[in-house]
Amino acid sequence: MPLIPEPLHHRLIQLRRVLHEYPELSGQEANTAAVICKFLDGLAIKYRAQVAGHGVVAEIPGRAGVPCVVLRADTDALPIQEDTGLDFTSVHDGVMHACGHDGHTTMLLGAAALLSDEKDLPAPVRLIFQPAEEKGTGALDMINAGALEGAGMIFGGHLDRHYHPGAIVVAEGAVNASSDNFTIEIIGQGAHGARPHESIDAVVVGSLMIMALQTIVSREVDPARPSVVSVGQFHAGTAPNVIAGQAKLAGTVRAQDSAVRRQLLASIRRIAESIAQLHGAKIQVTVNEGTPPLINTAEMAGLARRAAVAAVGEANVLPLKTANMGAEDFSYYMEKIPGAYVRFGGQVPGKEGFPAHSSKFDFDEQALAVGAAYFQAVARIAGQRLGEQTTRSSLRTQA
Repeated sequence: MPLIPEPLHHRLIQLRRVLHEYPELSGQEANTAAVICKFLDGLAIKYRAQVAGHGVVAEIPGRAGVPCVVLRADTDALPIQEDTGLDFTSVHDGVMHACGHDGHTTMLLGAAALLSDEKDLPAPVRLIFQPAEEKGTGALDMINAGALEGAGMIFGGHLDRHYHPGAIVVAEGAVNASSDNFTIEIIGQGAHGARPHESIDAVVVGSLMIMALQTIVSREVDPARPSVVSVGQFHAGTAPNVIAGQAKLAGTVRAQDSAVRRQLLASIRRIAESIAQLHGAKIQVTVNEGTPPLINTAEMAGLARRAAVAAVGEANVLPLKTANMGAEDFSYYMEKIPGAYVRFGGQVPGKEGFPAHSSKFDFDEQALAVGAAYFQAVARIAGQRLGEQTTRSSLRTQA
């Protein structure tokens, strides 16, 4: 028996291909928003457009007086030249849906179609079509625009090439890591390459810092707590016979635990300042804090698992294989209200080696039905939970 009606699945496939063919970068999702609004118009679902830029927030009525269940999908694409060879390859040079957001958006529209046909939903359902996830700013912008007002729980998900089509991956605990960036500006003393004793060599100082930073994860952090410190940029020097007086390092920091995150950032600053002082250089350390870690509580993971089983059956609900050190701004929503984040199997045979953010990334379109069915199920199950909580709260008030 199909997870969703076959005509709807066929329609979703065609919709996904349109979105894939016309991708838009963060902050530029105007046409994507128009496609979303047209689909919602066809279902007679009320919505607000141009929320936090090109966001769309739709409302499906449910039991009055109960906080709404929020379902979220991201809509933006990446600055990547597509090389998939698909018939519906991106028409925009240098822009591609290489992270599955075309699929996420389509799944949520599929859920909208399913939920709009239901009567007496146990709670109202709100659909958030969020722009600018790839910049890490979209969720905060949507929150600031009031997208979570009156909300009780929130749910989202991401396509994953590591799991077979039809699978839903539900994990308790960390699902995605935090993401912070840092820069270290080193001010030494330039000199002639033949007279190094007259210099404070910013290249040497920076090199020592890079090597020392690698010991933070290997020697200061519990090996059972996944974390990353990577230096991705090192700029210095103007000529081969000039000792550089200035240098700049830049890198990224990832952690799946808030305490470890703070530890990593403090260690970077401590090590950089110590090495600079040792060699007589001056430094400026700047940390740009990004998204927090995304963590499913046991209660919310259990609720998501119930919905996943209802959608695809026990055999297709899987545990998370390995820690994911990528970031997801969905974590900002979960700092505000309870929620859960899952993964949808989208493995394409022969393309398992092409990860998200690859020019060859693709996913099995069976996942569109899986995502739509899951979102429908979790809206009902979470709505029932919120309804029960509302009733208990009302009884306590009356007592």
